[in-house]
Amino acid sequence: MDKEEADRLVEKAKLCLRSGRKARALQLLYEAQSIYPSTRARVLIDAIQKNGGGAPSEANHVPPPSGWRDEDVGQQETSSDASDEKKTYTEEQRQSVLRIKNCKDFYEILGVTKNAGDEDLKKAYRKLALKFHPDKNFAPGATDAFKAIGNAYAVLSNPEKRQQYDQYGDQCSASATPQHAGHSHPGHYRSFYRDFEADISPEELFNIFFGGRFPTGNVHVYTNQGASYSQFYQPRRRRAYERREEVAEDNQSQNTFTALLQLLPVLVLILISVFTQMMATNPPYSLFYKPAMGLVVSRETQHMGVPYYVDKSFEKEYRGAALEDLEKTIESDYIEHLQSSCWKEKQQTWRIKPEAV
Repeated sequence: MDKEEADRLVEKAKLCLRSGRKARALQLLYEAQSIYPSTRARVLIDAIQKNGGGAPSEANHVPPPSGWRDEDVGQQETSSDASDEKKTYTEEQRQSVLRIKNCKDFYEILGVTKNAGDEDLKKAYRKLALKFHPDKNFAPGATDAFKAIGNAYAVLSNPEKRQQYDQYGDQCSASATPQHAGHSHPGHYRSFYRDFEADISPEELFNIFFGGRFPTGNVHVYTNQGASYSQFYQPRRRRAYERREEVAEDNQSQNTFTALLQLLPVLVLILISVFTQMMATNPPYSLFYKPAMGLVVSRETQHMGVPYYVDKSFEKEYRGAALEDLEKTIESDYIEHLQSSCWKEKQQTWRIKPEAV
């Protein structure tokens, strides 16, 4: 399970590299190493550190975990010569590919001397990687040339592999020549002796340098001198960075929910007000003249002759039995109104009499 989780984190880090997010990629690679150390993650960390990804603090420096072992990660890549030939290319591009094919060692591939420093290697790689990238160079064999350039830089930029290559490279070349005697291209352009293969793919290396795309301006790459593999391991952490992102998202959701709760009473009041206005209707009559409500047409009940006021559309809505029922209600209201008025007058009279005495 640890190995699967580490592989998942490495793949996620590669996606971050393609989008130019080196810091996030580095974070994921550290986690992968703490869960299940592998050469693949280690080399990606080393490459990012050497090319401007930022170094871990010394306070968090710990040695490699016990039981650390390399994981041999091989990647099978198919040649795209057949599809490349269908696309247009210049004679200069074809000749450049042939030059890479005929190179005898990694130094010749990059066009640098054997005492070239890191900056010289970076400068040479940037120039050649852009020139031979399969998306830009469609000459036959350009893809393999691009791989050769990436492999050469990955080996020579690693002090340990470079030392081994300088010591045994020529011997491997001599022993490998008979195996490729039947091929028309000398050197180790295609084989890249197993002992000196890079632990990082050419595309991954390109993404580290250029963020997965061709640069539109000047590219500045900064070197972290003195970095060692022992710096690239940290204690196991439970994805603290991802937890912080999740907490931030949860807090944002909670804040939104709280705001909605605070607005809920206001919304309820608005809805009640609207509903009340929709349901409320003006009374069809009034015992008094009320122009504000449109009750301006004077009428009298047929039985008692009680005066009341209605609107102009009253006769269209109330006829026959409906009119009789309404007038009964009007007469009842009128009687109650008279009784109430009489009661008020009596109350006033009783108050006046004691004062007169």
